[in-house]
Amino acid sequence: MSLAAKGHDRIAWAAREMPVLSRIADRFDREKPLAGVKIAACLHVTTETANLMLTLMRGGAEIALAASNPLSTQDDVAAALVEKGISVFAIKGEDEDTYYSHIRAVLDTHPNITMDDGADLVTTLHTERLDIIDNVRAGTEETTTGVIRLKAMAADGQLKYPIIAVNEAYTKHLFDNRYGTGQSTIDGLLRATNILLAGKVFVVAGYGWCGKGLASRARGMGCQVVVTEVDPIKALEAVMDGFRVMPMTEAAKIADVIVTVTGGLHAVNAEAVQNLKDGVILANSGHFNDEIDIPAIEKLSVARRMRRDFVEEFELKDGRKVYLLAEGRLLNLSAAEGHPAAVMDMSFANQALSIEWLINNASGLEPKVFSVPEEIDRNVAQTKLESLGITIDKLSEEQLAYASEWRSGT
Repeated sequence: MSLAAKGHDRIAWAAREMPVLSRIADRFDREKPLAGVKIAACLHVTTETANLMLTLMRGGAEIALAASNPLSTQDDVAAALVEKGISVFAIKGEDEDTYYSHIRAVLDTHPNITMDDGADLVTTLHTERLDIIDNVRAGTEETTTGVIRLKAMAADGQLKYPIIAVNEAYTKHLFDNRYGTGQSTIDGLLRATNILLAGKVFVVAGYGWCGKGLASRARGMGCQVVVTEVDPIKALEAVMDGFRVMPMTEAAKIADVIVTVTGGLHAVNAEAVQNLKDGVILANSGHFNDEIDIPAIEKLSVARRMRRDFVEEFELKDGRKVYLLAEGRLLNLSAAEGHPAAVMDMSFANQALSIEWLINNASGLEPKVFSVPEEIDRNVAQTKLESLGITIDKLSEEQLAYASEWRSGT
């Protein structure tokens, strides 16, 4: 079977679990709301992303796609999309220079809309290609890290066009971030290492939605779960959820596995590295590979070698061994296939509908970061329920009147 043929089969398999996006694709095919629109996308090139790209193409869009991480591309999917007529600039394992050359190639198509996952595309556009930025009407951003960067750009007065933070949709972060990241990170860890998790001390750095999902799944696998946090409210929530909470410098002494999901810098810092237990496995499921202070590990090392695919052993000066997975990059997309299609169905439905909304409304928006319109978020949830054969109650006229009445009391 050719690479592209394998990709087509896997894209079709993912589509089975994406009924909401499928309904949008059928409508887009009839109405062509994206006709004449050029989209530059920087997303993980996976089977789920492929179904989003095909949906946008059915809506009339012309698309150029680059990878949003050097290790997340599924080459068979990239080949299949090229056969479908989509320009794809991505290859698994590309170096940093190639990664950014692919982003520049996507920008060379002079897009009207940007789609980003981590804000590398938007940042490159704003720093290197101001000559084409007037062509861009609006954009979307998929992930927490990217939203943080874009809000910083907007606060600094540097963002030149409106962007919808798809990550902020309830039907994205409550499901994709929690259930998707939780399951896919465990999947990546087991594919990379084939270790038994039961009984292991499993440290989760960060207790946002990704951390909540990961901690829950690790506990389900029989792990002794420890959470580290910098936010007292989230730390207290982790305690009330039944997890041990302590600083990373202390957790490092007892951890068998540490996974970072903070979206920040050096959740495992140089001090924690000094305390790492012999044989510890380090991994990251945040967007960038700087959540673990890899230079600090390298500085303490006397030797390093690959033990398995995606498993690098660092031998420290005192004889301890530390195992870093997937170069500290997104474990769930590097060593596994990313989130299950069923949760990406909702995330990418938000993407498709947000782009349609922006085409009709961007001209009246300031160059800021906006949330997904509530009607889109609720529509995605309702459609997902319908696809699952689930119905829910509706408020009666009397109940609606009661909810808006201030005179009623005891």
